[in-house]
Amino acid sequence: MLLKQDFDASALHLLREQVTAYATAAGLSRDRVIDITIAVHELAANAVRHGPGSGRLEMRAADGALRCQVSDDGRGGTPWPVEHGHGLWLVQQVADQMIMRDGPAGPEVTIVFAR
Repeated sequence: MLLKQDFDASALHLLREQVTAYATAAGLSRDRVIDITIAVHELAANAVRHGPGSGRLEMRAADGALRCQVSDDGRGGTPWPVEHGHGLWLVQQVADQMIMRDGPAGPEVTIVFAR
């Protein structure tokens, strides 16, 4: 089961709806679905605000976990994380694991939620 979705500022509401539906279909509890939706939204908002204004999400349910990767192409904006926000801190609090790296095209953050 895989969800791939490009997003920009105008599509963040749709992205939240898709993440909620995907996490629910993957069998996560209501509370975990809320955590995942908030975390993905924070990462996507960072890509929009501090990156080029758009990004992409890939979610995969496999091996007893839900993995969510948010990335952008790194062109424009300021590098994230930016110290003045609390979004990445919040993501670290609700996710079971968070991995940040510079991907081949730009920043990538992967978060993992056990099912």
